[in-house]
Amino acid sequence: MIRLACADDLDAVDAIYDAILTLEEARPVSFTNWQRGKYPTLDHARRAMEEHTLWLAGEDGKYYGTFILNGIQLPEYAQIPWQFQAPPDQVAVIHTLMVHPDWSGRGKGRELVAFCEEESRRQGKSVIRLDTPEGNTPANLMYARLGYRLAGAAEFFFQGFIHEILNCYEKKL
Repeated sequence: MIRLACADDLDAVDAIYDAILTLEEARPVSFTNWQRGKYPTLDHARRAMEEHTLWLAGEDGKYYGTFILNGIQLPEYAQIPWQFQAPPDQVAVIHTLMVHPDWSGRGKGRELVAFCEEESRRQGKSVIRLDTPEGNTPANLMYARLGYRLAGAAEFFFQGFIHEILNCYEKKL
């Protein structure tokens, strides 16, 4: 089950954020460059929930994934040579897609991306885009396997606290 999150779900989303951040802090090199207390936070999730763009995925009463799906393209997206052009209202963007570490290796990331594509089509979008750090090997491999085209990379000043190179992907829907 994948559905829009509501206020009662924010603790579950925050628990997924915490699990990912704990895993990232234990690694010698971070895949995401996310930082506890800066991004992602419960406040980010709350804002997305209020905008009806925060999604939560679960199975058998346990939550395993979350993401934000909207049309917000970061300013740095203007630097990317996108092949698939569309008016801004026809572009969907996946943000902060994550699978709880306890559920990794079970195809849940692919399931979330497939849902994002289906929901974007339902909303009348013709292109879907996303970004991920260049060093996030698992995500970069997954998006390529799922038919996403690497459109380019650029330095982003993510959330105003970290400079990083993000690979930007696109797919025609």
